[in-house]
Amino acid sequence: MKKIFSLFTLFLVTTVFAQKQTSEKQQRFVMVVHGGAGTILKKNMTPEKEKAYMAGLQSALMAGYMVLNKGGSALDAVESAVKILEDNPLFNAGKGAVFTSEGRNELDAAIMNGKNLAAGSVASVTTIRHPISAARAVMEKSPHVMMIGKGAETFAEQNGLEVVDPKYFYTEERWRGLDRTRKDDSLKKFSSDSSNAMLTIKEDQDHKFGTVGAVACDILENIAAATSTGGMTNKQYGRIGDSPLIGIGTYANNKTCAISCTGHGEPFIRAVAAHDVSCLMEYKHLSLQQACEEVVLNKLVEMKGEGGLIAIDTAGNVSLVFNCAGMYRGVKSSDGKNQIAIYGD
Repeated sequence: MKKIFSLFTLFLVTTVFAQKQTSEKQQRFVMVVHGGAGTILKKNMTPEKEKAYMAGLQSALMAGYMVLNKGGSALDAVESAVKILEDNPLFNAGKGAVFTSEGRNELDAAIMNGKNLAAGSVASVTTIRHPISAARAVMEKSPHVMMIGKGAETFAEQNGLEVVDPKYFYTEERWRGLDRTRKDDSLKKFSSDSSNAMLTIKEDQDHKFGTVGAVACDILENIAAATSTGGMTNKQYGRIGDSPLIGIGTYANNKTCAISCTGHGEPFIRAVAAHDVSCLMEYKHLSLQQACEEVVLNKLVEMKGEGGLIAIDTAGNVSLVFNCAGMYRGVKSSDGKNQIAIYGD
């Protein structure tokens, strides 16, 4: 009888210990956001504006984190976080989008689910309040991965997404930015032999690659990524960058990682940046940090590609790597970490 009691006690202790381990494992989740990268200099940032950027990042971080904290999916979390950034005129997405050479706001976004490799994106849309939600609709409510322009807008409206007048995206600061960029680009065109003069003009100006994004790992160890952008100021000829391109500016795969990139799109496209990080992990067995550093600090630098990325894996490991002066970024995890940063120090 004593032997049976001892075995029963041992069984109970073992079961409780196993349940505790499982519970602790399931309770861990992580949320990461970014708001663009580039020559972001503290000397050019007023205390008020710096505080506003930090608050904006924190709001987006909390929106995604609360989804995870309630047991929600990584996919829901990244969409929620990016929607907050799309509504914040400080960031180049949604309401704060920059203007094209034609004086329009053209928006791109992409989302991907690491659990099943489902993905969706939209590009060159002008009337969808939340392009990231339109990208998700493409993923879940169509047989396609990418839709652009008027077709994407019609699809979004038919699926109940909020459609607005293009004037909704107008902000005075972005319009002034277009005017400055037009003047700078004109000076470049007509003063191609005066590179020193151009460097003098640019040295005290922030030069940002405006994109917003989020990656997350939920309690079920699924990961997801989302990216949204207004593109480049004064961009020409219907240009589309890396953000809405799956495997380039946005990628998620439970086998490896979830990635959201920000930077000068053309080098990221040629480098197939996000997927290359995943490949380095899957085929060369690099760690998340090693793979991100290889792509951002080596491959992209060799291609003169400036920018960075945020990344996460199913263990909740996080990497935030950039090869420029700064990147708006934030991390919040269930183990108590809450960090917001802007500059490279």
